[in-house]
Amino acid sequence: MKNADRNPGGDQLPVIIAGGGIGGCAAALMLAKRGHRVLLLEQAKEFAEIGAGIQLGPNAFRMFDALGITERIDKLVSYPDNLVMMDGLTGAQVTSMPLGQPFVERFGKPYAVIYRADLHLVLVDECRKQPLITMRTSQKVLGFDDDGTQVSVRTEGGENHTGRALIGCDGLWSPVRKQLLDDGKPRVSGHIAYRAVLPMEDVPVELRRNDMVLWAGPRNHLVQYPLRRGELFNLVAVFHSDRYVEGWDASADPVELHARFASNCPAVKAMLDRIETWRMWVLCDRDPVDNWSRGRVTLLGDAAHPMLQYMAQGAAMAMEDAVSLAGHISRAGDNIEAAFVAYQGERYLRTGRVQLTARMYGEVYHAHGVARELRNQMLMPRTAEQGYESLAWLYDAA
Repeated sequence: MKNADRNPGGDQLPVIIAGGGIGGCAAALMLAKRGHRVLLLEQAKEFAEIGAGIQLGPNAFRMFDALGITERIDKLVSYPDNLVMMDGLTGAQVTSMPLGQPFVERFGKPYAVIYRADLHLVLVDECRKQPLITMRTSQKVLGFDDDGTQVSVRTEGGENHTGRALIGCDGLWSPVRKQLLDDGKPRVSGHIAYRAVLPMEDVPVELRRNDMVLWAGPRNHLVQYPLRRGELFNLVAVFHSDRYVEGWDASADPVELHARFASNCPAVKAMLDRIETWRMWVLCDRDPVDNWSRGRVTLLGDAAHPMLQYMAQGAAMAMEDAVSLAGHISRAGDNIEAAFVAYQGERYLRTGRVQLTARMYGEVYHAHGVARELRNQMLMPRTAEQGYESLAWLYDAA
C-alpha cells in the first residue's frame, strides 16, 4: 500500500462514506467485510430512515445474500401473492402477475415488501457490529479536497476528516455530486407522492388483500400493500401537480389530494378516506450520466443515478452499487482511481436503463383518454410468463 494511504501512525486511512442511508450503510458493510476501514458520516442526529414501504425484487435479495442479512430480512418482510394493476376509474383488473412458486423458480429469488425503516435498521445494526466501521452522526459533508493521494472532507460543524477515498451516498441533493459534477439541480417530474402507513385493522375488510396493488388512474395512481407480516398497510398516492417543495418530507394537503382523485372509483376513494395524516414528497430524478467519479471520489445510489420510484428499484440499485464498488476496490488494491472507473463502467448502463424505464412506467401508470384504453387493451391478455420475461433484464442480471 502506498504511504499516502496510511496516516502517520501507520494505520490504514479509512474510506469515507458521506451518508448513512441504505446505500451508505450497505457500502460500509461490504467494505468492512472485505477488510477495509470505513468512516461513515451521517448528517442527521441519528441513523434513521424516513419513508414508508419499499418493494424488493429478486435482485435485491441477491444483494442481501452478499451483505449477509437475508435471514434477518426474511423475518421482517411480507410476501405478496400477486402484483396487480387495477383500472383506477372503473375498478376493473387490468393485469396480474403471480409471485408464488413459479416466480421464484423463474428468478431464483422471491418478491417481497418491507418497511423502509426496518431494512435500514438491519443495515445499521450490522454496521455497528463491524470493528472496522466508525459511525458518526451530525456530520453533514459540505465539500472535499482531493490531492491525488488522499481526500479531506469538510463538515458543516467545522470538522475535517481525512481518508483514502470518498464515496458520496448523500442522496438526491448531494453536496458531493454538486462539487464533483456541478450539473445543476435534479429534474422535477411534475409528480407528487403522498405516503401513509396505517394499522391493518383500520383498513376496510373488503379492501384487504395480500397483494401489491396499483390503481392506475388518469394522471394519478394509488399503491397499496401490507407490511410487517400484515400488521401494517402501506399507501402511496401519486398525482400530477405543479407544486414544488425542495426536499421530500413535507406535510401534505388533503384537499389537493382528494381533488386530484375526484374521478377515481369508490374503492380508491374509500382507501384515501382512511388516512388522517399524510407526508408528501416531490418526485425528482436526473438524466443518466456515464461518469460520476473523479480521482479518489465517487458517487453511489441516488447521488449517482436518482430515479423515479415507478420501478421500485432505488434501494436495490444502491445495494447493487455497494456490492459492485466494494468488489472493485478490493481487486484494485492501491489504485482507488481505477476501482472507481471500473465500478461506474459496470453500473452506468444498468442504472441508466432503470432511470429511463421508470419514467416510461410513470406515463403508463398515469395514462388517460385513448392512451389509457390502449394500455388496458395491451396488458389484459398478458400471461404470467410474459410478465416474468418483461422483467428478466432487471431480475436476471444481478
